[in-house]
Amino acid sequence: MKMKNYRNKFQTSILALALATGVSQAGTTEETTMTTAPADDVVSGVLKLDYNSHFISYGADVWNDGASLSDPTFNPMLELAFALPSNFTFTLGSWMDVNNKVDSAIGGSLQEVDVWAGLAYTYEKLTVSATYQSWMYANDDEKILDVKFAYDCLLAPSLTIHHRLDQGAAAGNEGTILVLGVSHSIETGPVTFSFPVNVAYFLDGDFHGGSDEGVGYASVGAQAAVPLAPVIDEAFGDWTLNAGATYYFTDDEIIPNNDEKDLLTANVGLALSF
Repeated sequence: MKMKNYRNKFQTSILALALATGVSQAGTTEETTMTTAPADDVVSGVLKLDYNSHFISYGADVWNDGASLSDPTFNPMLELAFALPSNFTFTLGSWMDVNNKVDSAIGGSLQEVDVWAGLAYTYEKLTVSATYQSWMYANDDEKILDVKFAYDCLLAPSLTIHHRLDQGAAAGNEGTILVLGVSHSIETGPVTFSFPVNVAYFLDGDFHGGSDEGVGYASVGAQAAVPLAPVIDEAFGDWTLNAGATYYFTDDEIIPNNDEKDLLTANVGLALSF
């Protein structure tokens, strides 16, 4: 019976997403990614096939992997971007969490399915986006609205207003997090290195079940991307090999359920741009 209820919620969320799509296309309006379509492409997209040592959700170590790097999760993601008139871009996407850490409420090894729809507007170097998300896991549905401001310059500063509309099965309540990010990229031969830094301020102390508000976590990362064109013919798409590591510093009064207050995470995966 629980599985049936969950599937009904999944179908309802897909329907809501489809309705949101219709509204967006009619002209009314991440942590999701925002794929910007090339100027000469009406539709573009990205497919990611990533293995992550941890599932970190806004500072929370979801599976409490702590210091371990040996039990990764598989996180495929697909996002499509549709170029609209007047510098607007509409996106649709989905992300999954696949592992055997606990019995799945969905079935098999599939622990979570996220879907989203977003609209972005770009003016010169500034991009403003709004993305509605539905995170489905543990027989429930967590609903999110992200508003992001990003500026295309040397340090690529961004501000994400992450608002939880419905906590679903999350170990916390509705609330808002402000995430300030910067990132710098360096090209060395065929390899592109990037160094993202994020700081998150929690406006609500009980977002992750904590007792305080303020700076909940900071993260520092190093990522590398290598195009696979010499190995995979371009006729099969634009493939990239990605790998990196991110270190998180968390406040245990704001994020109390992590086994480790500070932790190192690692990732490796393939990305296809089209």
